Amino acid sequence: MTVNSRSVIIDADVDRSAEARAVAAAIAIPAHVVQSKGHGHGGTAMAMAPLSHVLFSRVMRHSPSNPHWVARDRFVLSAGHASLLLYVQLFLTGYGLTLDDIAASRTLGSRTPGHPEHGHTVGVEMSTGPLGQGVASAVGMAIAARKEAATFTPGSALLDHTVWAVAGDGCLQEGVSAEASSVAGTLGLENLVLIWDDNGVTIDGPTTDAFAEDVRARYRAYGWRVLEISDATDLDGIERMLRLAATRTGRPTLVAVSTTIGAPSTVFGGQPAAHSGGFGAEEIAAVKVSLGFEAHATLAQLVSPEALAFCRRAVQRGLDLEAGWGEGFAAWAGSHPEAAQSWLAFHSGTDQQAATAALDAVEVPAPGTLVATRKTNGKVIQALTPALALWGGSADLSGSTNVTVPGTAVSATNPGGDFIHFGIREHAMAAILNGIALAGPWRPFGSTYLVFSDYLRPAMRLAALMRLPVLYVFTHDSVAVGEDGPTHQPVEQIASLRTVPRLAVIRPADAAETVAAWRRLVARPDGPAALVLSRQDVPVLGLRDGLDAGVAAGGYVAWQSGTGLDLALIATGSEVSVAIAAAEQLSADDLAVRVVSMPCVEWFADASPAYRDKVLPPNLHARVAVEAGRGDGWWRWVGLHGEVVGIDDFGESGSGAEIMTLTGVTVEHVVAAARRTLDIRL
Repeated sequence: MTVNSRSVIIDADVDRSAEARAVAAAIAIPAHVVQSKGHGHGGTAMAMAPLSHVLFSRVMRHSPSNPHWVARDRFVLSAGHASLLLYVQLFLTGYGLTLDDIAASRTLGSRTPGHPEHGHTVGVEMSTGPLGQGVASAVGMAIAARKEAATFTPGSALLDHTVWAVAGDGCLQEGVSAEASSVAGTLGLENLVLIWDDNGVTIDGPTTDAFAEDVRARYRAYGWRVLEISDATDLDGIERMLRLAATRTGRPTLVAVSTTIGAPSTVFGGQPAAHSGGFGAEEIAAVKVSLGFEAHATLAQLVSPEALAFCRRAVQRGLDLEAGWGEGFAAWAGSHPEAAQSWLAFHSGTDQQAATAALDAVEVPAPGTLVATRKTNGKVIQALTPALALWGGSADLSGSTNVTVPGTAVSATNPGGDFIHFGIREHAMAAILNGIALAGPWRPFGSTYLVFSDYLRPAMRLAALMRLPVLYVFTHDSVAVGEDGPTHQPVEQIASLRTVPRLAVIRPADAAETVAAWRRLVARPDGPAALVLSRQDVPVLGLRDGLDAGVAAGGYVAWQSGTGLDLALIATGSEVSVAIAAAEQLSADDLAVRVVSMPCVEWFADASPAYRDKVLPPNLHARVAVEAGRGDGWWRWVGLHGEVVGIDDFGESGSGAEIMTLTGVTVEHVVAAARRTLDIRL
């Protein structure tokens, strides 16, 4: 056995024999497991088993003993339903999975869930299943890898690695993959290889029913190099083509692999029925026999000691690759000590002291000053970018969303650029941000108008599922957008975003709350967050004691008259100043009113019960919530005796002030609602 930087070269007949048995096992295991369960997806895992074997045992740079090795190649199974394809290789090459784990796939509590889950199974780089997401996030991983290398090791291949993604026809039909593939071609992501399982079928029938375009020509038009693997069982031919795919040519590479789903089954092979479910005991027995096993071989009998030993060579190979890379890093660090220190600091995590100093330098105008929260947020991003691994861009709206930072854009010739032009591709932007976050330790952000957050939802959901510290900057936060009319006036978006588990939706009332929200985001990067910011100017509120702590807790008393125990007005964003104006009127009638600013409902819900009761005492039943959007979620906080002043229909075209009046988000309506709820209480 000879080891080089990326592969094991097979040079003995005994190795060939053991390898053939390993590949046969990789094909038979999915067929056996799905049949024994009566559910699951075996067809693609069977057809792509030879290629996945070559990738994991011959080509890909990885270390099963150290799955998080920083210089490893990344593997993304975009066609996540074929999870057994990945699980089998993780078992065979020594990532710690067992045959019992494989047998337990898709069962409660198993290490092998129905679709790959990041952070759940060792060796899984991202959660996949929603088709096309893996393709787009692989683009993000490739962008991040090139950025890191260009920033810290320019002119060196030390941090250069390949991102491999496996996709099916379903992935390539989804719009998000098309958007992201266009970005990849534009940026010349030569470190990205997309392997397309071209099997000609989907669940409902042949792909020609709904997918008749020339995919290869489409990818060439995107600026990709296109390679072909015509025989999906020829291991040496697969290896040659994958090695060619990994060469750097200034373009991403699509490898089209012609496969027969469910092969070598003669009954189900090439049929839509091979996508999911068992083939039947008789046909599975025939498949096993065709692969050289006994007809009724058990799962354990499918994996011979020789086959397993062959695949487990990947463990030593990985250790050798790590050792070689470590020697190279030491030599480079010796001649580039400052760059090495910068890179190590980058991977050590956020410098909280530097980030705090950057936030302290952001000027908050005097109380009463009118300033849009998007403008303050822009100043924060500019201040934090040098102090934090903060990096991103917008969907062609950087000036309007105020996320412009100094420097130059990422491009094919400038991979270390200071920001990314995502183009008008909101969905791909969000999925790419996931890939950047997964590559780490970047803190990626993307921006667009709030009304277009709907375009991002599938990728945002995955970010929440994976607890990725992705930041979404959503401006133009309400019907106060005005003249652009109802197509651009968000009404249901904030309420809808708040239904996503683990997503923090932050709508600051003013410049001071905006800065305070960032303090928590910097200190606790424990998941995705959506910053919902105003286009219109809003007044900076009066000085508030404990503002940072109050915002970090999600809600606090921003204004109070007397004990504040007669009435609570709860508001977010620009409506906090409306609530304060209403409270001032009500307090003139000797009512003890408190205004609770709740910039992040999720953070407030997670605060201690004692803190929540301090802000909203349980015996304070007269409550009114105010927000320029759907109010459904606010009933949790106002209770049966409360009221919600919100917007339950679409807006119209007119000035922001006119539309706010038209929809009833005014001081007068808040005062009236307050008096009604006070009457009910009495």
